[in-house]
Amino acid sequence: MGENREYITYPEEKGSINISEEVLAIIAGSAALDVEGVAGLYSSPGRDIAELLGKKSLAKGVKIQMEDRTITADIYIMATMTSNVKEVGQAVQNAVATAIESTTGLNVAAVNVHICGISMKKADK
Repeated sequence: MGENREYITYPEEKGSINISEEVLAIIAGSAALDVEGVAGLYSSPGRDIAELLGKKSLAKGVKIQMEDRTITADIYIMATMTSNVKEVGQAVQNAVATAIESTTGLNVAAVNVHICGISMKKADK
């Protein structure tokens, strides 16, 4: 399988099922972006440079830690100017935990939401 990637493996009768850390990050990022009040995911400056060089990641702004079949997710977001950031954070926690648990069957121990900024852009209506 891929280099430097972590996988959760489900041994099955006919083989095994492997879920990569990046897949979990994409599920978490997608769920976070669906929450009202989230303007976008926040990535570190190093990742922004990598994206300019053509190395885009659909999981930017998400860090996944796996231990056995338990997941801890750190989500880095930009909130909208008019949102209540506490409520947005709580909604992101619920959405990410639900998405990972329902999609993979894995247990989510924690979803840590890091609100890294506020977007000043007006929403398109």
